[in-house]
Amino acid sequence: MLEHIHAHLDQALSLDQLASLSCWSRWQLQRVFMLHTGLSVAQYIRELRLSKAAELLLDTPLRQLDIALACGFESEISFSRSFRQMFGCPPGQYRQRGVRIGLRTPLRPDCNSPVLQQMVQVRIETRPAFELVGVFGEIAGLYAANPDFKTSVPRLWQRFAQRVADTRSRVRIGVLDVRDNHPEARIPYWAGVVAPLANDQGLSRLSVPAQQYAVVPCHGPIGQLEHLIDWFIQSWLPDSGYCGVNGFDLEIYPPDFEPQNPDARMEYWVPVTLCQHGYSPSLR
Repeated sequence: MLEHIHAHLDQALSLDQLASLSCWSRWQLQRVFMLHTGLSVAQYIRELRLSKAAELLLDTPLRQLDIALACGFESEISFSRSFRQMFGCPPGQYRQRGVRIGLRTPLRPDCNSPVLQQMVQVRIETRPAFELVGVFGEIAGLYAANPDFKTSVPRLWQRFAQRVADTRSRVRIGVLDVRDNHPEARIPYWAGVVAPLANDQGLSRLSVPAQQYAVVPCHGPIGQLEHLIDWFIQSWLPDSGYCGVNGFDLEIYPPDFEPQNPDARMEYWVPVTLCQHGYSPSLR
């Protein structure tokens, strides 16, 4: 069913038709899809169509009307209204900005693992440069011969909490400097918050440049993150049309994040660029 949706985004996709393809009733399809993705079928289709449209705005000189029709919208008016609702700006302004923000990528059959609670939908974002204030250390990452990130990363966050009071109400960011991608090299890691921060004397500062990212959402205890990253690198990235970039990976923790909470949510941001052959994942 997912393959049918992805191949026919320019056509009408009724719930009755999709239910028939899935061999479920309409009610069963809606319930199962929501359980595994956190999205309704209609929301998933709409976000993919609009993401496809956003890529066409950036990568082609097509008129907005032609893009609207190519992405399954009946008129330019309905397209512009839906586009503004999703991206917070009209299509013309998005095109003028020239950066990928808020793009949803297609779900893939291989992204439903017994280890993970839901299928994972990667999105593409561009984040401006920022300065981080926090504590610094080094970790042995996922693919090191003797990984220690399960103990070294929590220790760094404990150091940060000891140095800085009352940061749980702020978004916290872990930054991994993976510009040296040798698998045996220890990875510089910063645990902190975006500057400014009161009483930051003695803390480390890091300037993170503007980057385009693939954003991998993690829902559940933090122990799931290593499985997500492995899936992203081994399965998602090679067939995505995007290539990894040696830069700064980000771990984004929302306020009051509890690492062992079964309903915890955080995101892992990986620097990426479109591969040179120009394939765009939302145009499959």
